[in-house]
Amino acid sequence: MEEKKSHTQDIEKVLKEIGDKIEELVQKGADAGMDAKEDIERKIQELKDNKTTLEAEFKKGKEILEREFKERTDDLKPKLEESKGFFKEGLKQMGLALKALLGKK
Repeated sequence: MEEKKSHTQDIEKVLKEIGDKIEELVQKGADAGMDAKEDIERKIQELKDNKTTLEAEFKKGKEILEREFKERTDDLKPKLEESKGFFKEGLKQMGLALKALLGKK
């Protein structure tokens, strides 16, 4: 009878150790989960910071390009208008030349 108690006690001891190990693993998993969660949250924050930085740099670059485009456009407008006038005058002169050539025949 004592042998049965001993086996039962051994089994209970092993089951308790298994329960303790399970609790330890759960705790380690929770701790590892927190570490992993913190690592993931840190990486997400870094990505958000990088995104904010990239957006700011993009906005700055876009503003510079728009300003340069406007400056170039403002510089070119008078030249384009002048060229447009020269083109119209050239067409007018070609028309007069054709008229003169065709009129002589």
